[in-house]
Amino acid sequence: MILFVVCCFIFLVLCLSFLMSYELRHKTIDFFKSLIPHGKSKFDSAKSFAEQMNQAASANQTQTHWHLQQWWILIAGFFLLSSILVFAFTRPIDPTKVEAEYLRKTDPQIYALLNGEILNPPPEVDEGLIDAAIIQAQILEGQNPVPSLQIPAGNPTVIDNEEFGDQRSSFDTTMIDRKWDKMHPSYKQRLLMVFKIMKERHGYEMVLLEGYRSPERQTRLSGNAATTLAKAYQSYHQFGLAADVAFKRDGKVVISERDPWAWKGYQLYGVVAESVGLTWGGRWTRIHDYGHTEFRMPGLRKNRESAERLIAEAQGQGLMANNISPN
Repeated sequence: MILFVVCCFIFLVLCLSFLMSYELRHKTIDFFKSLIPHGKSKFDSAKSFAEQMNQAASANQTQTHWHLQQWWILIAGFFLLSSILVFAFTRPIDPTKVEAEYLRKTDPQIYALLNGEILNPPPEVDEGLIDAAIIQAQILEGQNPVPSLQIPAGNPTVIDNEEFGDQRSSFDTTMIDRKWDKMHPSYKQRLLMVFKIMKERHGYEMVLLEGYRSPERQTRLSGNAATTLAKAYQSYHQFGLAADVAFKRDGKVVISERDPWAWKGYQLYGVVAESVGLTWGGRWTRIHDYGHTEFRMPGLRKNRESAERLIAEAQGQGLMANNISPN
């Protein structure tokens, strides 16, 4: 907008100068008059050259106009190369295809489970629904006892003390990231597969409460032993490899496991999550975190460099840096 105003101002100044200065008008008119003879001769030359090129394109002029036909070859090659370059540099890169190729090469297990399909994240849940769910969870805590723990049969995972948490104690909404863009493809596609199975097989619609968690927020939460003992870069949240989820029923978010319907959902969620290779917080031996899952990536070093690399891959930067073709 500013550039447009500046251009209009310059144009207005030139027009006023042209109208107010007789000498400027006279010189401008003489300049254009001098161009007419030269322009006519150049036009005639161009017209003659175009006629020669047209004759050279004829099959009957192969021997006599071969030197001009070389120009046709150069022109055709130029336009062909230009079209390829324009297509290559202007074609939008589909992040879904990039992610699919990345998983095919680095995580064939989840790629096979998806059968080549890449799942898209659901819309971000409304903050007001989560606030209402927190209030409802607090009410239920005061009314109902905690259900007896009935962990469904599966593959129990021995949990170390790196992260414990009851998701109800981490409801502080400050610095919470409910987006999917920083979640690593290896974990994100597993979690989306769990979402799909829970919806299609069990009728539970799921929502993301928190995915990526900044080191600053992790440090703040680690001050409360009832929430987590993991400090910054000790939790899989900093690597885009963990998330906390809840359910949605009749347009409302349901968080508390004291709700019988949600309690059953968390049990099903644990079974499904473990079936796709995730670790479920409901099997932890101290404080059970039923809405938490994480992907314990083999060979992962829990440090800042690894976290930055995985987050870059999650956002597509690392995938393109690894020369992964989006075809």
